[in-house]
Amino acid sequence: MPDWLNIVVRSIGALAYLFILTKLIGKRQIRQITYIEYIVGITIGSIAGFMATEMDGPVYHSLIALTIFAAFPALSEWLSLKSKWYRDIMEGKSTIVVQDGKVLENNLAKEKLTSEDLLEQLRVKNVFRVADVEFAMMETSGELTVLLKSDQQPVTPGQLGLNVAPAKMPQTIIMDGKIMPKPLAAIGKNQVWLETQLKKRRTTVEDVFIGQVDEIGNLYLDFVSDAGSNKKKPQIHETYETLKQCLQDLEQQANAEQNSKLQQKYKDNATKLEEILKQIQPQYKH
Repeated sequence: MPDWLNIVVRSIGALAYLFILTKLIGKRQIRQITYIEYIVGITIGSIAGFMATEMDGPVYHSLIALTIFAAFPALSEWLSLKSKWYRDIMEGKSTIVVQDGKVLENNLAKEKLTSEDLLEQLRVKNVFRVADVEFAMMETSGELTVLLKSDQQPVTPGQLGLNVAPAKMPQTIIMDGKIMPKPLAAIGKNQVWLETQLKKRRTTVEDVFIGQVDEIGNLYLDFVSDAGSNKKKPQIHETYETLKQCLQDLEQQANAEQNSKLQQKYKDNATKLEEILKQIQPQYKH
């Protein structure tokens, strides 16, 4: 066998075996891997490269080495599940770096963080004053978790005694100009309904980049033209039809709503939208 073909076969074999080993080890985000997994990842990559290009030694030597290095993190993870002592050694412990609005400098030094690092991590969490922090903890994954003081936390509907319906994830029913049958069926709709909605907005499924339906049945369309296509963008009549459909949806929701406060809110929004439609109607007719 020619050397170049031997390298091709060895490379493909190394990639296939690495894929199998990776599936067995499991998947984690980069920031979640342990020290051992980081070391093993570098080592098995080097062994795989050696296996693909080294022509003198037998292949099974590299396969044995790969198997040993890949088996160790699996064994380490099993031991971590069984022993907290072992888990603390291998993965470390979380460290409090801010408590009651004060930075714990000694703990910050243990984590090898500077004050700039801490402030940057806090800004990532949308916190700009250390005094607003009840406590901040550096997790073993390297991420900073922050709990704001009670008077700095956003007010929730539960604290106000309001009953709010559970939020539901929008269903993506159109993607890249193609209908997604399963999400469409999940919301209790069919292709006929979708085509009717698209017809009302004077567009086709091919013109839609992403189409989603929210929890109350509103259809949102992002057109291909928005991404820089040469297709013509939706004109004023399409906008008018979209708003008109939204008005109908608001009126239907108001009639179906049992909560009087929410019902009145839907009615108020419907009235505002109706005024907007009256203002743009002359331009629409033009």
